[in-house]
Amino acid sequence: MRDAISFRAHLHRLLFVLVLGLAVAPLALANSATDVAAVTFRKIFKSSYPEFVEIKVTDAGTGTYDIRQLDDEPSPQPFEIGAPLVNKIFDLAHKLHDFNGIDIDIHRRIANLGQKTFRYERGSEIHEVTFNYTLDPSAAQLLDIFEGLSRQETDLADLKRTMRYDRLGVNDVLLRVEKDKKQNLIPEPACLLPTLDQVAADEHIIDIARDRARSLAGHIRNSR
Repeated sequence: MRDAISFRAHLHRLLFVLVLGLAVAPLALANSATDVAAVTFRKIFKSSYPEFVEIKVTDAGTGTYDIRQLDDEPSPQPFEIGAPLVNKIFDLAHKLHDFNGIDIDIHRRIANLGQKTFRYERGSEIHEVTFNYTLDPSAAQLLDIFEGLSRQETDLADLKRTMRYDRLGVNDVLLRVEKDKKQNLIPEPACLLPTLDQVAADEHIIDIARDRARSLAGHIRNSR
């Protein structure tokens, strides 16, 4: 009899723990979702190329980029960046108070350089700031990073496109990538390595392009 009572009590405790776990799990998932922070850069510059750039980076190192003309359909593409660059982006955002209540535009009569927006999101917390041109050092550094990521993804997309549809144009794209790399305009050159290696190994691509891809890949690996 005692064994039966003890078994029922133990069963009740197990059921209580199970029900409690099921109740807490959604809350834990919700909390983990709100813990993910994101910084987004958006630039709209009509009559330029590209006219629209939007790059979103989370503190987990994942994100999306959408680089296009304004008339084109939105097409965000996933990408990943390394922890050092992620930390740099969020450190700069924190120096700018996560864009909460700040004004970084110089408010002077200068040429239109495109409407640029920084946006910070963490759960229900959302802040953003819009500007044309800034002299704030932290904002300028953050802008350089995102402009660099835009150039990096554009270079990579153009290289992949010419490899597939215009093999004779591969060398021209590589010349631009090489120039961007020398001028330190590409934040994470290592992301180019898999594609550069494919170019170097593709016998259907002209030798000068294959040699240039091989040389550029070597410079990137030696500078890591």
